[in-house]
Amino acid sequence: MYKLLLCWRYLRTRFLAMVCIVSIMLGVATLIVVNSVMSGFSTKLRDRLHGMLSDVVIEAPGFDGFNDPGGKMAMIRNDPFLRDRITAMTPTLEMFAMFQYTFRGETIARPVRLVGIDFKGRCDMGEFVKYLVPEKEGHQPSFELTEEAKRRYAENNRETKFHFQDYLPKPQPGGEPVPEPAPEVEDLPVSAIVGWAIVHFRKPGAKIDDKDKDVCTLEPGCQAVITTLSGERKYPVSYRYTVSAYYKAEMSEQDANYVFVPLEHLQNLRTMQNRATSIQINVRDYDRDAKAVVARLGELFKGAPLEIQTWEDKQGPLLAAIGVEKGILNVLLFMIVGVAGFGILAIFSMIVVEKTRDIGIMKALGASNIGVMHIFLGYGALLGIVGCILGSSLGLSITMHINDIHKQIANWTGQELFRGDIYYFSEIPTNIAPSTVMMVNCGALLIAVAFSVLPALRAAMLHPVRALRYE
Repeated sequence: MYKLLLCWRYLRTRFLAMVCIVSIMLGVATLIVVNSVMSGFSTKLRDRLHGMLSDVVIEAPGFDGFNDPGGKMAMIRNDPFLRDRITAMTPTLEMFAMFQYTFRGETIARPVRLVGIDFKGRCDMGEFVKYLVPEKEGHQPSFELTEEAKRRYAENNRETKFHFQDYLPKPQPGGEPVPEPAPEVEDLPVSAIVGWAIVHFRKPGAKIDDKDKDVCTLEPGCQAVITTLSGERKYPVSYRYTVSAYYKAEMSEQDANYVFVPLEHLQNLRTMQNRATSIQINVRDYDRDAKAVVARLGELFKGAPLEIQTWEDKQGPLLAAIGVEKGILNVLLFMIVGVAGFGILAIFSMIVVEKTRDIGIMKALGASNIGVMHIFLGYGALLGIVGCILGSSLGLSITMHINDIHKQIANWTGQELFRGDIYYFSEIPTNIAPSTVMMVNCGALLIAVAFSVLPALRAAMLHPVRALRYE
């Protein structure tokens, strides 16, 4: 009991003990925040990449693709091993292209990745529909224009042979125009789903919490010209598409690059009928069967110039880079806790010198070497426990409100520290893992106790008579 009382007294009366506690607290809080942000970044990135790529990808090495994707999918469905392990498949045709449109009298051109998809098949693969803006309420998701987009298209094409002005709402006597359902126009141009960041930019001087901070340069119903290459002759081919919706995954790498159009149309445009550059495949149990499915597909298409990979294999370098960065940051940040450990070592050494006579009196009264050692080890553990509790509370609070803190700092300074057009996501992602929080706390506590061992041994080895005669 006397050991605990002495530890508590030293904790309350020694100002330098507070310095150690603050050092441990800041180290623990920093490690929790950094690990939560890195884990959130990694988790969200994996979800977005997985949603775009599907579980397994059969891919051609070049942009000329491979022929008869339907036949290859039929072979996969008829395979006894694969038919029960695969839930969905869809072909994809992907190519680089130039996206051009007019905004305020100026022609804007951007390089993009043009992707031809079968809409229904792509929706079966994952969360593609979830990222479409605006959502088509009450309708099956498709490339079709919304009612508002059809009206805007009609306004922009009044002089065409279809007399689109007849499709606009008619003003009613004594009131505002009453919106009417847009007509079904059979000869509307082919529609495209455009990445959000391709046709939106941040308004200069806008604050991070402004609702209208993004300026739209191409609204649904407006048109853009996409130029790509023919599959065989490699000459430029163009088509004027109508924007039907935006793709907003809140991941700048995707939102600023991808444009989706109907697969069959792109095949005809590129003179690549019945060809595709990849087949996306979803596996029923990814963790258990993905590797086996890849191996079986390799046997099924042995000799064909195809690359068969899981989405993790395809994005391996990026995912590995995040893991390496997380590990290096943990090592560097644990040095902060190490600094606190050296503070504990210095303070305990001073206490041993300062309390030499008191240690001699305790030993003369019957305190054992182990008992004296336990006092200093307990003091170090108490500093570590208090520092870990305060650090965990601070770190978890910062993590849970990190985007609010970021907004406040951005409003005060006028600059965003985490910009969505530079980083992958529009907000700072977080993921608090209880196991990581526990591991950080255990590591900090272990450091606090380890650095108190040497002073504790020195105090335990003091001879009682010499300690009493110490001046």
